[in-house]
Amino acid sequence: MEIAQAIELLKRAVKHTGTIDQKHIDLSVVAAAERPKFELALKVIQLAIKDGQMTRDDFNRRVKLDS
Repeated sequence: MEIAQAIELLKRAVKHTGTIDQKHIDLSVVAAAERPKFELALKVIQLAIKDGQMTRDDFNRRVKLDS
């Protein structure tokens, strides 16, 4: 899985926290059958951040966690 694919997939799992006006990634909002695909996407992103291919801030911006 490519980084861009992982980001597009994880955008579907972004959920608004509600009371504190914050967003987070919540895998409980995706179907159980799709969960392994989302877990793989998280691994791809974690490795990309660890390897310096992107920053955590860049990831947060691209999946719209910071807005």
